[in-house]
Amino acid sequence: MSNCFKKVSIDTYLKSDARLVRSLNARDLIALGIGAVIGTGIFILPGHEAADHSGPAVAVAFLLAAVVSGIVGMAYAEFSSAMPVAGSAYSFGSIIYGEIVGWILGWSLLLEYFLAVSAEATGFASYFNDNILNSFGFNLPKSLQAGPLQGGIINLSAVLITLIVAFIIYQGANLSKRVENIAVIIKVSIIILFIIIGIFYIKADNYIPFYPKKFQTAPFGIGGISTAAATAFFAFIGFDALASNSAETIKPEKNVVRGILGTVLISVVLYVAFSLVLTGMVNYKKLGVDDPAAYALKSVGLHSFNKIITLGALIGIFTAMLTMLLGGSRLLYALGRDHLLPPAMGKVDKFREVPDNAIIIATIVAAFFAGLVPLFELAALINAGTLLAFTLISFGIIPLRKRKDIVNKGFKMPLYPVLPVLAGIFSLYFILMLPILTKIMVTLWLIVGLLVYIFYGVKHSKLQNQESYKK
Repeated sequence: MSNCFKKVSIDTYLKSDARLVRSLNARDLIALGIGAVIGTGIFILPGHEAADHSGPAVAVAFLLAAVVSGIVGMAYAEFSSAMPVAGSAYSFGSIIYGEIVGWILGWSLLLEYFLAVSAEATGFASYFNDNILNSFGFNLPKSLQAGPLQGGIINLSAVLITLIVAFIIYQGANLSKRVENIAVIIKVSIIILFIIIGIFYIKADNYIPFYPKKFQTAPFGIGGISTAAATAFFAFIGFDALASNSAETIKPEKNVVRGILGTVLISVVLYVAFSLVLTGMVNYKKLGVDDPAAYALKSVGLHSFNKIITLGALIGIFTAMLTMLLGGSRLLYALGRDHLLPPAMGKVDKFREVPDNAIIIATIVAAFFAGLVPLFELAALINAGTLLAFTLISFGIIPLRKRKDIVNKGFKMPLYPVLPVLAGIFSLYFILMLPILTKIMVTLWLIVGLLVYIFYGVKHSKLQNQESYKK
């Protein structure tokens, strides 16, 4: 009889993932992390969250999200140090909790990765169509700028940028990281330029009230900030993608933690500063647009700098897509590797040394949603899967420390067991603060995932069917 709580041996994963080449160092991981974190999250979310949930206090919301993400990031870093394998939270969960919990994490993260790429693509399309194509007098038909939910047929620009990103990833990790490293330097420089220039156009009146009374809902009056922070986790999912690349990292016990913590520290400074400048330049009520930074610059008459920030946004979103599609394809590979999904997903191309089928499927799914679904419908769903993974990985540090068969000579989360428990509790709290519709949709997604596991995964799973594959 099948036992869905069987645990995978870490040695099995290490042996399977030996097919992947270790070529990433700490600098590459920070570039990948910032590439994912500094994308649609910084160029679009602060405006919408300020307008809808928190006013200028959106900077506080991003700070809260960053602090919790940083703490959870340390849990990911410990797991990556102890288990440098592909699949991130899915693989970690399968080893620590058992196959069914690992599957639930993997299924949740598939939603996160694929929809994150789609959301980034729609954000890219918004900036590209409104600020690049239009400036040259070329206007795409409305039917090609949005999917059916917004009265169009397909978001053509979003689909095309997804295909371009997939082509780069398909060429192998070396090309991806070279493109990422160069692009990250450019976009961070542009963000810093926006912050420096924007400071001179801040109007103190725009900060009053800093946290509007209408957003001061339960619990304890911080409901608006909490909801904005819960949504802002969409901006900090990059380090999960870093953990998913542990199998391709040189000395992961050192470099993964440097990559994760470096990403969080740099990102929180940029997010908070960016949000404060943005809401200081323009009243928060006017920021519910898909290109708030460009809108703010146009509002103060800086039309030339508007083009520069648009360039930064496009580069930023492009690099975020690279990281998330890379991470999503590696997760799909891991599920195929274990035969919980068709084993063709676990195939590695011998020439390029990448999971080619996983990349192709990930691209098709991401392009489909990018072409048909609006940005903020996507962003809301992403956060629930992210926070579920955050919760289980944080609490998972406790059973990880008790495993005698897993030796960790690298990074360990400080203040054990207090910090892991706090990280798990905070993640649960932010799940509760997500919109009701989001929680309903994700619950349905998890039910579908359980059905896939029951009717396909259990029957085909290597763990369930091969004695040599189980612990």
